[in-house]
Amino acid sequence: MKTNIGITPENREIVAHELTKLLADEFVLYTKTLNAHWNLEGMDFHSVHVYFEHLYMQSAEIVDSVAERIRQLGHYAPATLNKFLQLTHLTEQDAGGNDSRSLITQLLSDHESIIEFIRGTINEFQDAHHDAGTSDFVTGLMETHEKIAWMLRAHLK
Repeated sequence: MKTNIGITPENREIVAHELTKLLADEFVLYTKTLNAHWNLEGMDFHSVHVYFEHLYMQSAEIVDSVAERIRQLGHYAPATLNKFLQLTHLTEQDAGGNDSRSLITQLLSDHESIIEFIRGTINEFQDAHHDAGTSDFVTGLMETHEKIAWMLRAHLK
């Protein structure tokens, strides 16, 4: 059935394509958060392990919500690791040890990268593509990432 939500097919396609990049970033971050949870070592293991569990569960919800937003626009969400690696702005490589400081630093960098990407799409979605819904959706995601980044940053002080 045809998607008729008051946004032209061309604009929905452009927005959906940008969301596929965000989905890829979110999925790579989810995977890196799982890695941090599974492989953390150190004196603060228990508390940080529990925090990473909270983060990866939150990340899984974000991944699902981005994929669902793509579907709401009438497009299919990519769902292969290969496609995610082609679309992501993040790197899959880890850049340090398994201590909390190294892992938190990596996760913080990725959250900040996603914040910057989202910030660059908010007005474009609203103004250029007449999609206030997606603009609002990604604004909420950005705020979630900003809060997570603040908490990760606070741990590093």
